[in-house]
Amino acid sequence: MAEAEGRPLRPERGPDGRVLLVTGGAGFIGSNLVRWLLARYPEVRIINLDKLTYAGNLENLRDVEANPRYEFIRGDIRDRDLVRTILPRVWGVVHLAAETHVDRSILDAGEFVLTDVYGSFVLFEALRLAPQVEAFIHVSTDEVYGSREEGFFSEEDPLEPSSPYSASKAGADRLARAYNITYGLPIVILRPSNNYGPFQYPEKFIPLFTTHALEGRTLPLYGDGRQVRDWLHVEDHCRAIDLVLRRGLPGEVFNVAANNEVPNIEVARRIVNQLGRPESLIKTVPDRPGHDRRYAIDCRRIHELGWRPEVSFEEGLAATVRWYEAHPAWWKAIKEKSGEFKSFYDTYYKDRR
Repeated sequence: MAEAEGRPLRPERGPDGRVLLVTGGAGFIGSNLVRWLLARYPEVRIINLDKLTYAGNLENLRDVEANPRYEFIRGDIRDRDLVRTILPRVWGVVHLAAETHVDRSILDAGEFVLTDVYGSFVLFEALRLAPQVEAFIHVSTDEVYGSREEGFFSEEDPLEPSSPYSASKAGADRLARAYNITYGLPIVILRPSNNYGPFQYPEKFIPLFTTHALEGRTLPLYGDGRQVRDWLHVEDHCRAIDLVLRRGLPGEVFNVAANNEVPNIEVARRIVNQLGRPESLIKTVPDRPGHDRRYAIDCRRIHELGWRPEVSFEEGLAATVRWYEAHPAWWKAIKEKSGEFKSFYDTYYKDRR
């Protein structure tokens, strides 16, 4: 059946019975995606390539590690020889490996450039030598657009990143486009909004505030707390990736968000209220440099493809808070690792008093 409004005919090229490479599969989104794909497709085989930096955690995938359709390879996407030995084995790639935390990028931008930009370049170069790869999903971010007070960014809007993190993602995003145009590679770009859900490393906003509240610690809220984010549950993001794997066409770009625009202060209040903690735990701290006020993206293109979010923010946030409440051993082990867990606030402001 032809697409409406003259859009091109789309193949249904499902991944079942094929081999998929997920880069960064031991991280938050990656581990949820690996689990999602293994459960959805009874014959899919997954290779998880992950360097296991501070945010990569094999505990995230303990329940699938014995699955014969799952293979873990510890390695760096910047390793050209390794990447070139893996890509000829696969039908498709979902590229999630990246440095992703804005606070860390402000303190040390170099690793972000090396992993997000150069690492993606290594993958694209290997893709040129692997013609059997039919689908390559490059996961970018809505932060590449920068901030917007009103209205919504479309996929055609210019990229105006504000932080070293979003700049590194924008660089990889533009490389993906260039390799599609120049070499005809089967790359599709996704630009999702802020993800949340189980197994998210507790330096990010929702798990940080949830675990701090559970410990009775202060919740450091940047600035006035009126920064607005559109929250996307990780399972809805997995559904979007799955759909684009099956129906996306090379060169396309898709915004992915759930129309859940909520100010940070409201998210913080919902977390402490659900846990029965006092709102007095929420303390404003000096804002971080270059902090974007509002992310907002137009998702009509992926809606036309057939995707809709299924998890409301109220339902998803409540379930996420319950998950962290029920899994203290998972996040306490992470937070207790010496030298691996300091926010920008801790490092830049508190240590300089």
